[in-house]
Amino acid sequence: MAFAAVHPQPDAGFTANITVDGEYRPDAATLAELADESVERLREVAESVVVAHRREVGSPDMPALTQRVTFSAVADDTRRDLVQSQVYLSMPDIEEPHKRAVIRLALTATAAQHDTVLADFQDFVRTVHPQTEVGV
Repeated sequence: MAFAAVHPQPDAGFTANITVDGEYRPDAATLAELADESVERLREVAESVVVAHRREVGSPDMPALTQRVTFSAVADDTRRDLVQSQVYLSMPDIEEPHKRAVIRLALTATAAQHDTVLADFQDFVRTVHPQTEVGV
């Protein structure tokens, strides 16, 4: 599912957007390994994919990882240089803490748009957190 970022200006026809997805992970894959998988999938559909920045954040109980990826892709018959800021959040199941869900949030924008919409994306990411009570 994709959501348009807060009132970004289209850059030659491209509108910055946020994609959110998640999955239950029964394995012990690290967030870095999951981020590497995402980069490999991006390389299948885009060119010049480069991880420009990666950092582990969060806490031992709820680890997170952020990375910025630059790449070139065709959108609407036009080649564009894009920037994707990705956030991976690992959230334990409150009923069965050995289980976890991994949520991935990604802001995709042109280089010209990215810095303008990044703060809105960061504000949105701060609103994503696990439910703290069973049955709520």
